[in-house]
Amino acid sequence: MNPPQYPVDQTEASGARRLRGVDGVEANSRLTAALGLVLFVLLAGEGVTILRIRPLLSEHVAIGALLLPPAVLKMATTGYRMAAYYRRIPAYRLKGPPPVVLRVLGPFVVVLTAEVLASGVALLYAGPQWHRTLLLLHKAGFIVWLAAMSIHVLGHLMETYHHAWRDWVTARRWKLSGGGVRRALVIASIALGALLALLLTPRIGVAVSTH
Repeated sequence: MNPPQYPVDQTEASGARRLRGVDGVEANSRLTAALGLVLFVLLAGEGVTILRIRPLLSEHVAIGALLLPPAVLKMATTGYRMAAYYRRIPAYRLKGPPPVVLRVLGPFVVVLTAEVLASGVALLYAGPQWHRTLLLLHKAGFIVWLAAMSIHVLGHLMETYHHAWRDWVTARRWKLSGGGVRRALVIASIALGALLALLLTPRIGVAVSTH
């Protein structure tokens, strides 16, 4: 015979939930998912520019600049989750680790992001003698990076579906403290990407003329 079930006081339940750190896990999931959605859209646009890279070179550089800050921030949020799991924080242990493929892929995504950014910016500023080498590094790095980042984003697709929109709706049931900060971080990463695009895109004409 099962013991009788008694209603749980909502205040006590909420306090216990915060104590276990579940709210922090949910906050991390929401921010990560929102950034994943942004990256999914931008990566799709970047993939289109590759099909016609010469006429769409400006768009390629602009979208590449746009997606870099959200990508870096997303890697920070997923890195924090992984670190919390291995530090044995109970709420993150309860959630479980990311899939093995994503755990293995993570460090490569970080290195490839740095390589693509560095080689892309260098192409816009370096002299003609470095153009061929840098172009080869950028093309090879970008292809591998695009594949790795696509797997990384798609690997979190279901999490994105469940969590990406929750900080952006007004329904009371989805309210979670810090929503304004998380929205601001997403918007700021896009704004920073737009600033990078404004700074880097005009360099295309200069780079082309000198090469």
